[in-house]
Amino acid sequence: MESKAYNILMYSHDTYGLGHIRRTMAIARNLVAPDVNILIVTGSPIVGRYTMPKGIDFVRMPGMIKKTNAIYVPHSIKVDPKIAISIRKNIISATAKTFKPDLFIVDKVPTGLKGEVLPTLKWIKKNLPCTRVVLGLRDILDDAESTRTDWKRKRFPEVLRDLYSEIWVYGSKTMYDPITEYAFPDDIAKKTIFTGYIPRKAPRTRKVKRKHKQVVVTIGGGGDGYNVLDTYLRMLETNGTVDFKTLMITGPFLSPERLDELADRARAIKVQIKPFVRNMEKRIAKADLVVSMGGYNTMCEILSLKKPALIIPRDTPRLEQLIRATVFKKQGLCDFIKWDDVSPETMREKINALLDDPTPYTTQLETFAMTGLTVMRDRLEYYRKNCS
Repeated sequence: MESKAYNILMYSHDTYGLGHIRRTMAIARNLVAPDVNILIVTGSPIVGRYTMPKGIDFVRMPGMIKKTNAIYVPHSIKVDPKIAISIRKNIISATAKTFKPDLFIVDKVPTGLKGEVLPTLKWIKKNLPCTRVVLGLRDILDDAESTRTDWKRKRFPEVLRDLYSEIWVYGSKTMYDPITEYAFPDDIAKKTIFTGYIPRKAPRTRKVKRKHKQVVVTIGGGGDGYNVLDTYLRMLETNGTVDFKTLMITGPFLSPERLDELADRARAIKVQIKPFVRNMEKRIAKADLVVSMGGYNTMCEILSLKKPALIIPRDTPRLEQLIRATVFKKQGLCDFIKWDDVSPETMREKINALLDDPTPYTTQLETFAMTGLTVMRDRLEYYRKNCS
C-alpha cells in the first residue's frame, strides 16, 4: 500500500493585480514533490494562464475587485458582494474538509478577505490537530502606523495567537523588521520565522552577442502603472534615437483603451509591447536593465537574476512599494524615482546612468542571499517529522 501523500493547501485571495498569485505559484512550484500535493484556492481571474507542474492544481473562487481598502465587489458575476463572499467562504471550507491538508498556507490576510477563511481555520483547529497553519507575509505590508491600526482593529494578533502555528515573513529581518515596525506581541514574535526573499529559477539562456542593450519595463498586473508606461514612451518619443531596445509588459489588467493607445505609440517607435508573459524570469534574464514599480515579486526576480533596476514605486493606497524601494536603494540593490518626481527627463537620466555603468548595483546584487525556499523546505521537512 502506498504511503499517504503530504497535502498542502494554499489560499490566495487575489483582489488586485498579480502579486499574490505569482508569489503563491513561486512557493508551490518549489515545495511540490513526488509525494507532495499542492492545491491552491484562489480568486485570481488569470490563474489558468499559468502552467501548473504535476502535483499542483487550483480551485477557482469567484473573483473580487478592490474598489477601496474596505470595499470589494465581484469581478464578473452580478451578485451582491456578501453573496460572492459567502460562495467563496463555502468553497474554501469544502475544499479544506475534503482535501484535509497537512499544511495550510494563508497569504497575507490572517482571516482572509472579509473573514472568509475564519470558519476553515476554526474547523482545522478542531478536526485536524496535526495540521500546521502558516501565515505568509511579504517583506513589507504598509507603513508602520497604518498596519498597526489595521491589525488592531481587525484583531489579527488574537487570530494568530489562537489559530496559527507560525508566521513566515518572506524577507530579511536586517532589511525590514515587521516584528518591530508592526509591534508584534511577544508570543506572535516567537512564532515568526524570516525565510528570506523567495528566489526565482534562472532560466537557461544562450549568450548571444547583441548590437543593442535590452530594457524590460514591467508594471505587474497593470491596473495602476499607466503613468510609468506613459512616461517611458514619452521619454523615447522626445529623445530621438537611443542605443537600446525595449520590451514593455503592460500587465493583463491594464484597460483595453489604454493598451490600444500605448500599443499604437509603441509601434511608431519600434518598442515591443506585450500585455502578459507566462515566464517573466526568462524576459528579465535577457535584460540589461529592468524598469518597474517595485512590487515584491518583480524585486525577487531582479534579485534572483542580478539585474540593475530603476524603480518607480507607487505611494497610494499603500506605502509598501516606496518603503521597499527606499530600503533596497539604501542597500545598493536598485535606484528609484519617487512617483511624483518621475518625468521623461528624470527617467532618461537614470536609465542612461544605469546602462552606462551598472557595476555599483551588480556588485551588491551578486552577494545578496536568496534563502526563502531553503528555509521553507526545512520547515516542511520539520512538519513532516513532527506532529504536535
